[in-house]
Amino acid sequence: MKNVKMITKIAMLSALTISVSMMFVLPIPATNGLVTLCEAGIYTSAFLLGPTGGFFVGAISGAAIDLLSGYGQWILFSALIHGVQGWLCGLLYAKFTHHKRSISLTTASIWMICAYSLATAFLYTWPAGLASIPGNIFQNLFGIVVTVPLVSALKKINQFHTKEE
Repeated sequence: MKNVKMITKIAMLSALTISVSMMFVLPIPATNGLVTLCEAGIYTSAFLLGPTGGFFVGAISGAAIDLLSGYGQWILFSALIHGVQGWLCGLLYAKFTHHKRSISLTTASIWMICAYSLATAFLYTWPAGLASIPGNIFQNLFGIVVTVPLVSALKKINQFHTKEE
């Protein structure tokens, strides 16, 4: 029964992340990519569901957003990059007792920014990879700004129970 609850939460948070992300899609012509709100869903899932939940919400939503937005060349990269991003955020959040939000968010953001820069350079050119960095920084910062108060509010109203708190 516990697995069914976790799968349900992952499915719901993935659907919510995809829906919110699809409402705000900013195409970036220089990198043939886009900026969305998916980090907010990935980070929220990682904090509330741990590394496994963060991984699956990141992988599912990252791939689905690219598929639905017409960026098929990015599906595999996004599934891997956002999956690891969610896993890393959830793992570090569970391991550190002090400043765990800032450590986990910073590390996961750096991973995503560097990995997308390399993926963009691989798909296109290294100048395109460098050009992707500001948009990915913006996307992560916006995701963090949304995630922190959202998670605090959800925990206050007891909508999610996490092991560490």
